[in-house]
Amino acid sequence: MDINQLLQGLDCPCGRPHTCPIQYVYIEPNAAARLGEICGHRDRVLLVADENTYAAAGRQVAEALQGKSVRQVLFPGAPLLIPNEDAIDTVTAALGDAELIVGVGSGVIQDLCKYVSHQSHVPYVIVATAPSMDGYASSGAAMITGGMKVTYPVGLPTAILADPAVLAQAPLEMLKAGYGDIIGKYSSLNDWKLSHLVNGEYFCQQIYDLTFEQVQNTIRLADGILKRDEAAMAALMEALVVVGILLSFVGNSRPASGSEHHLSHFFEITGIINGRDYFPHGIDVAYSTIITAQLRERLLQAEFPARLYRPDPARYRTDMERIYKQVAPGCMALQEEMGRYQSSDAAPYLDHESAIRSVLAEMPSADEIVRLLGLVELDPAEFYAFYGDELLADAIHYAKDLKDRYTVLWMYYDFFGTV
Repeated sequence: MDINQLLQGLDCPCGRPHTCPIQYVYIEPNAAARLGEICGHRDRVLLVADENTYAAAGRQVAEALQGKSVRQVLFPGAPLLIPNEDAIDTVTAALGDAELIVGVGSGVIQDLCKYVSHQSHVPYVIVATAPSMDGYASSGAAMITGGMKVTYPVGLPTAILADPAVLAQAPLEMLKAGYGDIIGKYSSLNDWKLSHLVNGEYFCQQIYDLTFEQVQNTIRLADGILKRDEAAMAALMEALVVVGILLSFVGNSRPASGSEHHLSHFFEITGIINGRDYFPHGIDVAYSTIITAQLRERLLQAEFPARLYRPDPARYRTDMERIYKQVAPGCMALQEEMGRYQSSDAAPYLDHESAIRSVLAEMPSADEIVRLLGLVELDPAEFYAFYGDELLADAIHYAKDLKDRYTVLWMYYDFFGTV
């Protein structure tokens, strides 16, 4: 797919305008050299990186910015940077009179730059150091504020720059994470169709098809990813950027973030709360896609209930406080606002039973997802052993409470509760 053509927008039968304000995407050798032309008349630049990402591409960026007035925010390479209030304050305090923010990194650096750019109305450019996630071109910044994982609507970068040679040197785990993030679209796209049926949510077939196309393209890259082949790096990065552009067309992350992402966010948030390690985002997404496939398989075997399961309020509160601790009040307030627990009416399912079964059956089987992940040597046994049965059960039942978005996690809970 020609990214620059896609940036011009799509004419679509869905009736919604599909436009994207990103001006440049360069996935090419020495892409950072493009910074001079992108900066143009802007002479004051804030460079944001951590020690690892600066080592990967920061020097090339600094060289490309020679002649500019450049300030730097350099976060430690360890421990893992968290995009929370402290990190936001650090970048904001360094901003001063900068006319452009240049982020050097991947997920967290990208989200920090997005967020601060939006708050300060200073444009930003991202120089990618790993093809690890699809957020480079999306209009959401995944931040952890108030202890909760919150995706804020933000602006898009002026430019995305990526050198395949730099991408190829990223930790292998991050390369697998990018592959896993794309495989997760099987689940998120299925959730989108499901919500369209159950809730009448907006759905665009063209965006669905183009996103699905990126999944098919990425599967063919598995061997090249393991070999760190630069052509495979470029193709994986292109798939991730294209998905992000498609999200910007929709105006939110719905096509690319569903139940598998909610499970991933659950492991991250509860890990932060309890000081427990968790896998990189894309790898958690990949493994969680196996779980969501298993849930769909069980739902396909189930009779549709006359009434939906609803928890005892006291038990629900106890479980939420046990799992989410200080974050529990915010999660419960969000769900009270959404109102899903207030109704046990099964009509939205019963009225569309045949169509819902058809949509659930479109999802590849859990065994097929395991096979696809095995192509990049991701073994779900490590996932199950790492998190354990109790945490996985809590994730299936309560990851949905972190977000306002309907997914198959809600359908599963509506049918089976905590059984």
